[in-house]
Amino acid sequence: MRYEAILFDMDGTVLYTLEDLHDAINAALAHFGMPALTLEQVRAYVGNGSARLVELAVPEGTSEETRQAVLDWYKPYYDAHCNIKTRPYAGIPELMQELRAAGLRLVIISNKPDSAVRLLAEDHFPGLLDLAVGETAQVRRKPWPDMIEVSAARLGLDKSRCLYVGDSEVDVLTAKNAGIDCASVCWGFRSREQLLEAGAERIFDSADSLRDWILSRE
Repeated sequence: MRYEAILFDMDGTVLYTLEDLHDAINAALAHFGMPALTLEQVRAYVGNGSARLVELAVPEGTSEETRQAVLDWYKPYYDAHCNIKTRPYAGIPELMQELRAAGLRLVIISNKPDSAVRLLAEDHFPGLLDLAVGETAQVRRKPWPDMIEVSAARLGLDKSRCLYVGDSEVDVLTAKNAGIDCASVCWGFRSREQLLEAGAERIFDSADSLRDWILSRE
């Protein structure tokens, strides 16, 4: 089946955001006198939205009230510092250009707040995307299927004509919950082994191999 739209996850799939996430959560933890996290800890904790990142980052036994205070401090700080070290993965802008040239429509969906998603999408992929969708009060974070369903509706497409591309177990589950095909990439925040364990059926290790597979579909 030839797809009509490709829906990309953001963090770990099209953008390397790990260092900015690491710096921002450590700034929040430091503000509240809490221990810093390593880069690898943050890599393991991201993927389920800001609230889950903070929940995992704060020391065990932290009260709900304090966790909420950390989250409330972290979110605007990250919004203001989300584009310092962030950059596209190798070959991603070229991949998007080739897919657009082939007539495919392109979307980014992310568990980041919608404001950060749109800012990063516009800065790093100008003119390449049809939509960028993040979490809002009306659109639940992944693995709920809301972002996929909203994107398909805005594009005027049946969601079965969409392919979802992501780098984590959350992405595999999101595609399953939405009832669409998933392509997993192992250059991001999860290894090939972790993706296989999560049930990934198609795993790609480069933008070129992903492009070739997408464009070979009929």
